[in-house]
Amino acid sequence: MGASQLMQAQIAISERVSPALVRDQWKGCVSVLVPVYNEAAHVDELLKAIQASPVRKEIILVDDGSTDGTREKLQALAPTPDITVVFHEKNCGKGAAIRTGLAYARGEYVLIQDSDLEYDPQDYAALLKPLQEHKANVVYGVRPDRPERGWRFFLGAKLLTHLTNVLYGAGIHDEATCYKVFRRSLISRVQLSCHRFEFCPEVTAKLCRMGEKIAEVPISYSPRSAVEGKKIRHSDGWLAIWTLLRYRFIPKRNWMTSTEAASEAPFPVSFLRMAAK
Repeated sequence: MGASQLMQAQIAISERVSPALVRDQWKGCVSVLVPVYNEAAHVDELLKAIQASPVRKEIILVDDGSTDGTREKLQALAPTPDITVVFHEKNCGKGAAIRTGLAYARGEYVLIQDSDLEYDPQDYAALLKPLQEHKANVVYGVRPDRPERGWRFFLGAKLLTHLTNVLYGAGIHDEATCYKVFRRSLISRVQLSCHRFEFCPEVTAKLCRMGEKIAEVPISYSPRSAVEGKKIRHSDGWLAIWTLLRYRFIPKRNWMTSTEAASEAPFPVSFLRMAAK
């Protein structure tokens, strides 16, 4: 049995026990999706930081074809009731890892967490508050408005935010932020096609086209340089611009479903260990 089939079988068994009980079990829980690629030096510290965040959560680690020992570290993790570990067969990109993670998410909310220690999981509670208070269905974490991450990244992010506001009337301040939080019932209605860093403009464009108002919360931020392992490239910036432009005009019927769609892992998975909840 393949990893995707195993996941579907495990979920089916739990739902046969009591669908209502399963829904109640995950109500108020946030599924933290963590794309991981070649982060052997940081993954232990990252996992501890996520686990220390003061919110009810499940953690879904998607290793995207790491070659530096990250996989071995993740495979050696002791089974725990709140961590799902998934391995892509090969490197597919951050967007691909998020799409795979969504297939395994069971929480009421979904939060994206980068693996590079730039973002602080202690911000989870503030990010979730607008959702819990039913003030929004989508929340973005806004980084400090300082060029501390380097002028190239700073100005590039400014350009993408400005373009988003011009094209979609979003009225937001940080389109490229990693910290994006959604109601799972909403994000499950969006058919994603991203593979790399174009996840951010794609999901932003599509949610704006659906009429969703994006709430914003200030967050802390400790930028990492390319020398320290930052993986975004110049070509990703051009792809982000193209993504914002093209989804302004593609009909919604091409990428949106009217109801929450059942999903399965969209990319080949070579290893899977589900959380025990």
